[in-house]
Amino acid sequence: MTGRAMRTADVLRTVLAGAAVIGLAAGCGSTVGGTAATPTTTVRNLDEIQLFNPCTDLADEVLRGTGMDPATKSVTTDPAQGPAAWRICGWYPPGRAYKITVYSTSHTIDESRANEKLTGFRDVTVGSREGLTYHEKSETDGERCYVGFSAEQGMFEVSASWTGEGRRSTDMCEIALKHAGDLEPHLPK
Repeated sequence: MTGRAMRTADVLRTVLAGAAVIGLAAGCGSTVGGTAATPTTTVRNLDEIQLFNPCTDLADEVLRGTGMDPATKSVTTDPAQGPAAWRICGWYPPGRAYKITVYSTSHTIDESRANEKLTGFRDVTVGSREGLTYHEKSETDGERCYVGFSAEQGMFEVSASWTGEGRRSTDMCEIALKHAGDLEPHLPK
């Protein structure tokens, strides 16, 4: 086999193994009232989901409207080509000791709830969408809070991270929720 044929075979085996795992997770159906029910699980091909790109698709006016300075953009991940499970950029509000980061992902709220590295879940509403606030278990000081809310692509997260020195006097979840509410109308459903 040539190197290219071997890579193709490896990719094909990986795809087939992934499909088998998804099939096991989705189940084979159930019996309700003596008839077989059709599973309603939809398999999502994460490699085909086109993510909204907050790094390029959030207009400067939108960023300024929520109090962020477009000139302070920092890119965490924004692959130039090909599929991506995450696109992440952040900005700093002028005169504030925190950073706002916008995460666009094909992952879902249910995956966040099931993530053992996250804690402190609280149900919230962001615009017209149901969502959650949460923290990473490793961050016990409340210096960062995430607001996640659903989207057809998967979900969006907005985090507020304390960057100042000294004592923090504000709840980072309140800050993240305020910015998420400002941004929500500008993010795809």
